[in-house]
Amino acid sequence: MNQLPAHSSIRRTLLACACAALILPGAATAQVTGWPSKPVRVIVNFPPGSSPDVLARAVSQPLQQALGQPVIVENRAGASGMIGAEAVAKSPSDGHTLLMTAGSAITTNPFIYASMPYDSDKDLVPVAAVARITLFLVVRADLPAKTAREFLAHLKANPGKLSYASAGNATGLHLAGEMLKSQAGVYALHVPYRGSTPALQDLLAGQVDFLFDPGISLAHVRSGKLRLLAVAGLQRSPAFPDVPTLSEVGLKGFDAGQTHGFYAPAGTPAAVVERLNAEINRILSTPSVKAQIEMLSAEPSPLTAEAFAALMAEDSKRYGALIRERGIKAD
Repeated sequence: MNQLPAHSSIRRTLLACACAALILPGAATAQVTGWPSKPVRVIVNFPPGSSPDVLARAVSQPLQQALGQPVIVENRAGASGMIGAEAVAKSPSDGHTLLMTAGSAITTNPFIYASMPYDSDKDLVPVAAVARITLFLVVRADLPAKTAREFLAHLKANPGKLSYASAGNATGLHLAGEMLKSQAGVYALHVPYRGSTPALQDLLAGQVDFLFDPGISLAHVRSGKLRLLAVAGLQRSPAFPDVPTLSEVGLKGFDAGQTHGFYAPAGTPAAVVERLNAEINRILSTPSVKAQIEMLSAEPSPLTAEAFAALMAEDSKRYGALIRERGIKAD
């Protein structure tokens, strides 16, 4: 386990509860009487090929084997994840319907949208974290700045002259850019796109200067077409151990990460949640699933359900404060 900074409350939560998560699977795999009695449906509230979809499918097959019932993945994308989340929130709380979602649908939507058709805190219960998704600060290769410190200095010396791309207004990539502007005391123009792929294409074309990337640009980084300057999380990426975090270069505590995970309708029996949590945590330790998670430049996040809930509450507090400060609203 990586050493965790003592100053980070999020890191303390992860460290304190990861050990419990490792112990729990051996103690909580007893069968839950009468469950599951039919196929378990996993609703993914983002499109096929998205990171929540990839993670859901990575876990579903071994989970099916563990439960002895089919685990069926169904995509219900739209409205920043709210369509699929609402479907699960209004499903019977019998343990046969689960939500697999990006963390943003839980941590940022309540602050961005004036009204929502469900209450994440009251209508959904955290079941199991799957992976912490980290963003990477990537710039066009011909930008004068060669390091993260040089980049921050370049931003300060050129207010309003640089631009950054995002996957759309109020997305995680946008919030990361606003977090940078807030903590560094700089200004750069936000250029929203309809998705991270077109944002990356314009970065490659030199139409924008930088991007907080969820991992899709890394092949271009390795080929030299783009430059990776920093990790936008609290620890370095195992894939790029020599690349510092933004926290290391002066933006203390900078964390634009999100945790993807499973939820169930409120009222789902505690024994069912405990069994699912134990099985998913065990699955996350298997080599094939770990490899699929690492392909997303993410890391497995085995936590107890309680630790998962605490982590999401901390993320919500941090993002809520940023959204209010920057006046960010959905389109």
